[in-house]
Amino acid sequence: MYVADAKRYDAIAYRRCGRSGLRLPPISLGLWQNFGGQDVFETGRSVIRRAFDKGVTHFDLANNYGPPYGSAEENFGLVLKKDFSSHRDEMIISSKAGWDMWPGPYGAGGSRKHLLVSLEQSLKRMGVEYVDIFYSHRPTLDVPLEETIAALVQMVRQGKALYVGISSYGPERTREAERILRAEGIPLLIHQPSYSMLNRWIEDGLLDTLEELGAGCIAFSPLAQGLLTSKYLNGVPDGARAARGGSFDTKLLSDANIERVRGLNAIASDRGQTLAQMAIAWTLRDPRVTSALAGARNVAQLDDSLGALEKLEFNTEELRKIDGYATEGGVDLWRAQSKAA
Repeated sequence: MYVADAKRYDAIAYRRCGRSGLRLPPISLGLWQNFGGQDVFETGRSVIRRAFDKGVTHFDLANNYGPPYGSAEENFGLVLKKDFSSHRDEMIISSKAGWDMWPGPYGAGGSRKHLLVSLEQSLKRMGVEYVDIFYSHRPTLDVPLEETIAALVQMVRQGKALYVGISSYGPERTREAERILRAEGIPLLIHQPSYSMLNRWIEDGLLDTLEELGAGCIAFSPLAQGLLTSKYLNGVPDGARAARGGSFDTKLLSDANIERVRGLNAIASDRGQTLAQMAIAWTLRDPRVTSALAGARNVAQLDDSLGALEKLEFNTEELRKIDGYATEGGVDLWRAQSKAA
């Protein structure tokens, strides 16, 4: 039987999400990879337990996380039932819809049909009555934004989502989404963009927009899908995502990127951190970033990421050195979405 650590909240400084009353842990657990039906259930379960014991209250999912699609939510639902039934009110559970999920014209996008049906499916898979945050997972330019946002509004009014957010929207579409929500009396709680030392697009207007609107920001892929770790410094190890295929494009392992990573790794070593820890700490250096989403294949990887919280501060010289290597690395798989929106 799982018994939560009684001291889990003692050592973590939660960060306010924009101007809302909600506070999130500086590192949240993302279940994009490693928690699906093709993964070992007990390994994922141990990671979720460890995260909660370390004060991580936010668990981020989407309808199509797996593989196969939907299986991450199913597995998370099983863990909730087995271990966390008495802790549900201590948790922030988020899900999303917008990317492909099922065949046919209604299985993806930002239509009212897709979003509302997706939410119902997610609630059923996880065995919960509501999610804390539901996102429009991507801008869908052939669907009126008013229709997408109206679906988010309905979720809140039905009590099936406490808050709503958007992901990968550019600054102007973010501003328009917030305007429509505000007219309905519902705030835009949070934006979830990709952000890392090799993918800094949100610094060009989006962070300023979110600050102005009072919305929070949670950065996904702060490790650039594992590129900002030590694993690729000397080639592709067996078992790494680049070796397994899937979402990691081996083109990311260019000579220029490896040179960037090696330079950053040297700076991290001088700071007494792993590269992954420095990469996460770096995304959190700006107070407008509420939280960083970290995935984990096992408890050891999770502990390494959480170790970033032991040293979040950077001096001016460290930031100057990092800027010499933290340049565009072509790792933003979602660039077409955010630029178009």
